[in-house]
Amino acid sequence: MTRHEDLRPLRAAVYTADGAAVVKILRTGIAEDDLQLAGDGLLVALAQRAAGTSDLAREAIFALRERDWEGDEELANQLDELATTGAITDRKPLPVDLEQLSDLLEGDATYGSGRVELATGEVVLDDSYDLEDEEDEPEDPDKWLWVQCEGSRDGYWDMERFIGTVRDPGRADRLGVAIGGGSGAFRRFRAVLARWPSEADRWYAFSAECKRGRARAWLAESGYYVQLAARQRSRP
Repeated sequence: MTRHEDLRPLRAAVYTADGAAVVKILRTGIAEDDLQLAGDGLLVALAQRAAGTSDLAREAIFALRERDWEGDEELANQLDELATTGAITDRKPLPVDLEQLSDLLEGDATYGSGRVELATGEVVLDDSYDLEDEEDEPEDPDKWLWVQCEGSRDGYWDMERFIGTVRDPGRADRLGVAIGGGSGAFRRFRAVLARWPSEADRWYAFSAECKRGRARAWLAESGYYVQLAARQRSRP
């Protein structure tokens, strides 16, 4: 597998629900560190029956199950079901942005919670509601999916895992020291990482991949799967 050094074309293809563009990009190889993003693109391509998607989907399914990060099995199952039957039937679709959902899930637990509007996929913090407005009906389970903020613990583990992938021992040692000093670990980690732009780029892609997978796993446990095509902008 190869790594896509610049993920912007793939992100754009996923965001605009351009299945043919996803296939064209992934034909050069599906990078192991980008499997969640690539899988989302392949879900779009399968739904649109874009030429050449089936072989790529099989490759992604195998790679996801082999890697087995959080959310990988859920994505592999969705790809498998869509490729085999043409539909995902075991969960309900929700047009939510996984990055926004992960930001809420991994937000400061002191903020408490937020919600996802089931009709639109909009992600909102509780304190954004006017709870005196009865039309909001924030507790209505037919309108909202409740989300409890879980804090930054998983994000800290991501930093530890990433440091284990840094090949330069000196860099790895400096990053390890940065996260070992208690409060402010994330800030110190980013400050040290900024010295090496290529490593910083790799970290942000790695972190986004981990968070995307965790949000997908949480969504699956709640009985939903992300409906990408439904929330994307219409293409001309």
